[in-house]
Amino acid sequence: MKKKFNPKKHISTLTFQISSVFVSILVLSFVACWLINQFFLEKYYINNKEKTLTKIYTSICDAAKNEMLTSEAFGQTLQYYSSSTNSSIIIITSLFEPIRIYSNEPSDYLVRELENNILGFNEPISVISKTDEYVLVRQFDRNMSSEYIEMWGNIPGGGFFMLRTALESIRESVNIANRFLLMVAIGSSIISGLLIYFFTNRFSKPILELSDISSKMANMDFDARYTGSATSEILTLGKNINYLSETLEEKISELKQANVELRMDLANKEKINERGKLFISNVSHELKTPIALIQGYAEGLMEGVNEAEERDYYCDVIIDEAKKMNTMVSNLLKLSEIESGNMGLTITRFDIVDLIQNFIQSSEIMTKQNDIMVMVDSNKPIYVWADEFMIEEVFMNYFTNAIHHCESQSQKVIKVSFEEADETVKVSIFNTGKLVPEDSIELLWNKFYKVDKARTREYGGSGVGLSIVKAIMDSHGQKYGVNNEEDGVTFWFTLDTKE
Repeated sequence: MKKKFNPKKHISTLTFQISSVFVSILVLSFVACWLINQFFLEKYYINNKEKTLTKIYTSICDAAKNEMLTSEAFGQTLQYYSSSTNSSIIIITSLFEPIRIYSNEPSDYLVRELENNILGFNEPISVISKTDEYVLVRQFDRNMSSEYIEMWGNIPGGGFFMLRTALESIRESVNIANRFLLMVAIGSSIISGLLIYFFTNRFSKPILELSDISSKMANMDFDARYTGSATSEILTLGKNINYLSETLEEKISELKQANVELRMDLANKEKINERGKLFISNVSHELKTPIALIQGYAEGLMEGVNEAEERDYYCDVIIDEAKKMNTMVSNLLKLSEIESGNMGLTITRFDIVDLIQNFIQSSEIMTKQNDIMVMVDSNKPIYVWADEFMIEEVFMNYFTNAIHHCESQSQKVIKVSFEEADETVKVSIFNTGKLVPEDSIELLWNKFYKVDKARTREYGGSGVGLSIVKAIMDSHGQKYGVNNEEDGVTFWFTLDTKE
């Protein structure tokens, strides 16, 4: 069994994948920064300190050359260097007498430390750089239990100097920076992850919409359209999918229509032969009786009927049967035109109630002759859209049929009623009388079908009237039918009340 494709699941996975990639890149960036800090920040810091100490040494040399070591202005400069760089600055004479000392450490201790360096009593951890004027080393101070960067040497004009800064403060600064970076990384990763997921999910919604549309198209549903407001390529893709959907719907509709027409043509070819045979059989049957009567009475006239009354009777029978044949042929021609589509519809808006009342009024002679009471349950205008001439034909067939079959032990009644819905009206014609057998209800609409053949012949029915009703209502695309009531039968049809 083919696994069903779930676009929402794939889009959700896509959102998660994109979010994961971005968050991973972000985390890797923070990890890289942390590793760089961990392994290179201290070296960078030390290198920067070396440059700073060299700068202070250059300043001391310049002051010594200009004989300004003891000046107040130079003293302020050294004090600034000491406090801003967290360094100890010691300048002594060649006799080891202090000239300038700026430090948080004891002065005597610093002077002694400088003496030990000059005399070579202190062994450094490593020598960073060495010139004729100074030595830059990494030194471990056992008394302070701390590691320092120290620069010491000669100054112009005689005397010595020592610049010293603790490495512990550098390492502490590095550790603080790393801890802070780690906290920033964790917080930023969480917040960035949520924001990335939110915006990625938002960006993936148009893709989800397009995926849903494509799934519906795969299931032959072309009603969905892309309505998103995304810009650039997604909007272009959405417009192309909408165009593709419309084109596919149009082409598939044309293909289906062609297939339907082909099937109908094939079916019609078979039905035409069957209908032709059935039509000839039915017409032959229907015409056989009136032709036989006409022939018999014509032969009687030819044999010389003497009585004038009998001759008139013979002529009346011939005329009556000829009228019936003419009516049947006319109805068959009309039915053929409607079924073949040659009789085009002329749709107009008219008052169906007015049309029915006018027809009933023109048929008043027939209803009075048959002692029938006709009732119409509405005088309010009801406007419909249909072919007025054909709808009058439908009502005429229903109404004349009701007159011919109206029976009652008390009062013969024909009642016309209207039932309005939202966009249609149902017109019903009820007559008291015998019910239609259940096995005959579906057959009533067939050509030449008669429930009571003897009675139909009595009033001259051809069995084509209800077939004409069926053809007309089918051409209008409307409903029609017959219902058995408690004391009679109701024939009905529907019409559109809105354009």
